[in-house]
Amino acid sequence: MKLRSVGKLPAILLCLLALAATGPVMAQKPTQPAQATAQNAAQPAQKTAPAQSGQTATQPAGKTAPAQEGAQPADDGATPGTATEPATAAQPAQTATPPAEQTVPADATPPAQTQAIEQLAKAGEELKRLTDLVDKAKDDDTALAELKVQVDALSKQIIGVSVSTRPRLEEIKARLTELGDPPGEGQPPEADIVSAERKRLVAERGAINALTGEAEGLSVQSTKLSNAITATRRALFSNTLLKNTEVSGAMFNDALSATADETRVLTRSVTSWLSFAWNYKRVQLLSALFLSLLAALVFLAGSRRLFRPWIQHDITDEEPSYFRRLSVAFWSTMIPTLASAAFAVSSFFFLHSFNVLRSDIAPIVAITLGVSVVVFFITRLAQAVLSPRDARWRLVRVSDRGARMLMVAIFAMALVNGLDYLFGGVSEALGSPVVLTVVKSFVASIVIGLIIIASAWIRPTLRKDDDFDAHGRSWPRLVSIGLVLIGLSLIVAAASGYVGLARFIATQIIITGAILVTMYIGILTGRAVAKQGAFGETAAGRYLERRYNLEQVALDQIGLVAGLSIYALVVLFFIPLILLQWGFQIADIEAWAYRAVTDIKIGSITISLVGILAGVLFFALGYAVTRFVQRWIDGNIMARSRVDAGVRNSIRTGIGYTGVGLAGLIGLSAAGIDLSNLALVAGALSLGVGFGLQNIVSNFVSGLILLVERPFKVGDWIVSGTTEGFVKRISVRATEIETFQHQSIMMPNSLLINASVGNWTHRNKLGRSEIAVTVSYASDPRRIMELLSEIAAAHPMVLKNPSPSVGFTAFGDERMTFELRIYVADVLTGGGVRNDLRISIYERFRDEGIGEPFPVKIEDVPVEDQTGIESDEPEKVGEPKGATSAEARASAEARAPARTTASGRKTASAAPLDEEEEVEEARKRRTASRRANPNR
Repeated sequence: MKLRSVGKLPAILLCLLALAATGPVMAQKPTQPAQATAQNAAQPAQKTAPAQSGQTATQPAGKTAPAQEGAQPADDGATPGTATEPATAAQPAQTATPPAEQTVPADATPPAQTQAIEQLAKAGEELKRLTDLVDKAKDDDTALAELKVQVDALSKQIIGVSVSTRPRLEEIKARLTELGDPPGEGQPPEADIVSAERKRLVAERGAINALTGEAEGLSVQSTKLSNAITATRRALFSNTLLKNTEVSGAMFNDALSATADETRVLTRSVTSWLSFAWNYKRVQLLSALFLSLLAALVFLAGSRRLFRPWIQHDITDEEPSYFRRLSVAFWSTMIPTLASAAFAVSSFFFLHSFNVLRSDIAPIVAITLGVSVVVFFITRLAQAVLSPRDARWRLVRVSDRGARMLMVAIFAMALVNGLDYLFGGVSEALGSPVVLTVVKSFVASIVIGLIIIASAWIRPTLRKDDDFDAHGRSWPRLVSIGLVLIGLSLIVAAASGYVGLARFIATQIIITGAILVTMYIGILTGRAVAKQGAFGETAAGRYLERRYNLEQVALDQIGLVAGLSIYALVVLFFIPLILLQWGFQIADIEAWAYRAVTDIKIGSITISLVGILAGVLFFALGYAVTRFVQRWIDGNIMARSRVDAGVRNSIRTGIGYTGVGLAGLIGLSAAGIDLSNLALVAGALSLGVGFGLQNIVSNFVSGLILLVERPFKVGDWIVSGTTEGFVKRISVRATEIETFQHQSIMMPNSLLINASVGNWTHRNKLGRSEIAVTVSYASDPRRIMELLSEIAAAHPMVLKNPSPSVGFTAFGDERMTFELRIYVADVLTGGGVRNDLRISIYERFRDEGIGEPFPVKIEDVPVEDQTGIESDEPEKVGEPKGATSAEARASAEARAPARTTASGRKTASAAPLDEEEEVEEARKRRTASRRANPNR
C-alpha cells in the first residue's frame, strides 16, 4: 500500500521552500500557437447541432458535423469569387472547412474569425491530450493536481475565444437591422450591393453562431474533465486513508525479510555512489560540500548573529513581560527554522547542480533533509513554549520537571514520525515491497499512541502560588482523558488494519498541532505589537525613536503596520503548510491563490484584488502627479508672473479638483468598475434633485466638502450663529455639535458652508484669555501693571511665548480699567486659568493694600424703587445681595481710600456718611444732573 497523499511531507516542504526562495510559480496556462492549417480547421473537436434547435451535441475529435439535409456540396469547379448560397446556422460544419470548400469566398472570412477557428481546433486537440493524460495518471495525486490546473486554464481560454466573437456579432446584428428585411413580392427590387452585403452578413453570422456552439461544447467537455479529476483525487485520498490491511504474523515475517533485503540494497547503493563520486567526481563533490558548509555558515550562524536580540533570552531581565516572552518564542522558532530550511534547500541544490547525485540517491537525500528540518522545527517550538532551562521565559505555567518531561515526549513523537517518513521514502526510492512500508507505519503509530497515553500521567500543572521548581499536579481530568482516548484511537486503528488512517492522524497531531501553536503565538505577538504604546517599548521601537526622533503617535502607527505584517506572515506561510498536510498539492494552492487575487465572485459580481490594487496605485500616482503639477504651476509660473494671491489659490484649487477627479476615474477603470453604473447613479440623483431633493443633495455635497477641506474636525470648538460647542460627528447630511450644557444639536451641513463659522481649535488649541481689572485712582498704574504681569508669569499654565501682557484700557468715572491678556496652550482650559488668576489677583492686591480689582458702580436709587421689588438691572459686582444703596455705598467707601463728592470735594472713606448726609448728597447729585441735562 502506497500512502502517496500523506507520505511526502518533508519532500513537499522542501519544494515549498524552494518555490518561496525562487519566487511564486503560478500554474502555467497551456499556450498553443495560433497557427492552424486548413485541414486542422476542418476537423473541430466536436460537432454542433443546427441552430434552429438551440442545442449542441459533442462527438470525438476528428469527426466533422454533417451538412444540412438537402444541401449540395460546393462545386469543385466553381469560379473563384463567385458567391453561392449563404451559410446559415444550420450548417456549422462549413465554418471549419478549408477555404476551397466554403460556400463563402475565402477572402470574405474576417481574420479574427479565422484565428478563433484555429484556436478552437488547437483547444480541442489539447483537451483530447489532457484526457489521455488523466486516464494514465489515475493513481498519481500530484500529476492529477497539475492536470486540473491545465484543464481549468484551457477552459478559460475556450471561453475567451467565445467572448471575443460577441462584439462582431453585435455589429452584424446592428447592420442587418439598418439594412432591413429583403423586399417582398410586388415591391421594387433592392440594389445588388445591398443584397450582396446582406448575404455576406448572414453567412458570417451563421459562422459565428457555429463557432460559439463549438466553443460551448468544448467548455462543457473541459468542465466535465475538471470535475472528474476532482472526484478521482477525492476517491484516491479516501481509499488511501481507509484501505484496510490484514495484520498478521505473515505480514511481519515478510517485512523482516524485506528489511534485510532493503538494508543490503541501501548499503550497496550508498557505498557505490560514494565510491563513484569520490573517484570520478571528487572536485564536484568537494565543491558542493564546501558551498553547503558556506551556506550553513551564512544562514545558521549569520541569522543567529543578526537576530540575536530577537531569538535569545536576556539573562539580565529578571521578569520579562508577556509580550517579550511571546516575541522571543515566535522569532526563536521562525528564524532558525527558516535558516535551516534555506540551508537544506541550498545543500540539495548544490549537490544536484554539480551532478553529484544519482537518480536513486537524490530522493533519499531530499527526504533526509526534509525530515531533519521538520524535526528541528518541532523541537525549537517546544523549547520556545516550555523553556525547560529557564522558567522566566516559559509561556505556559508548568513545573520545571513537567516542562522537561513534556519536552522529551514531544521530541520523541516528532522523531518517531520523522523516521517513519524517512524509512518510507527510502523504501519507495529503492522499490521495496509495500508490506515493509505498512509495517513501519504500523510500528510508528503504535509507538506514538503509547507516548501520548504516557503523557496523560505527567504531573506538570501548578497552583497559582507555587514556584516552578515545586512538584506539579496532574492534568485536569478532561485533558488526561482526552490524551488517553487519542492514544488508544491510534493503537486501535493501526491494530484494525487501518494503518494509513493511523499514520495520518499521528502526523496531524504532531505537525499540524505544532503549526497551529506557532500560528497562535504569532497572532498573539502581532496583537501585542499593535497595542497602543507597545511598539515603543521594543528594541526596534526604541531604535527608531532614537534614530529618527519619532513621536509616540508615529511609533503606534508603525506598531500597527508591524502587527498587520505579522498577521500576514502567519496566514501566508502556515495556511499552505496545513493544506499540504491535509492532502492538497502545491498546484492546488497556487490555483487558489491565483483565483483569490484575480477572480473572487460574490453572486453576479466579480472582484479582482489585483485590479483593486492596480486602481489604488493608479489613483495614488494620479494624486501625486496632481500635487506636483499644482506646486510647479504655482511656484514656477504664477509666482514669477506676480499673479494675484486669490487667483493663484483659485487656479491651484481647480487643478487639484480636476486632477483628483481624473485620478479617481482612472483608478475606478483600472479596478474594473463599470463607469456606466456610475452614470446611472448620477442620472438617478439628477432626477431626484428635480423632484425636490435639493436640500438633501445640498447637505450631501456640503458634507463632502467639509470632509475633504476639513475647516473643522471632530473635537473642535466652533461657534456658528447662536450655536457654540464641540463637534462630535460629521456625516454627509448633518454635523452633530454638543453644547456646553451637553445638548446635541444636529446642524445641516449647508448652513455650516454658507454661514461664518468660528473655530477656536482649527490650527491648534492655542488661545488668548482676557481678565478686566478696575482699581481706584489712588493706585499707581505702573505698580498695578507690574503686579498683574508677575501674577500671570507665576501661573504654570500661562505660556511664556507668546508672553502675557497688561494694558491700561480705560478711564472710568471713579475707577481705572486694566486688562490682563494671557495665552494658554489649550483654549479649553482657559476658564480654569482665568479663575486661578482672579483669585491670585485678589489675594495679591489685598496683601498690597490696593482697592478692589473689580468695578464698583454706585447709583442713586429712587424712592419708588426702594420697595423691595427686584429690579431688572444686573446685580452689581461687590454689592451684598439685598443691601440698600446707602449700605452699599457705605460698605464700598469704607474699603476705598478716598471718594469724590458731587461738589468736587474729597472726603476720607474712614468716616462713612450718616443717613441725613446720604440724602443730602443724593439731592445734590440730582440737581447737578438736571443742570447738565436740562432736557432730561
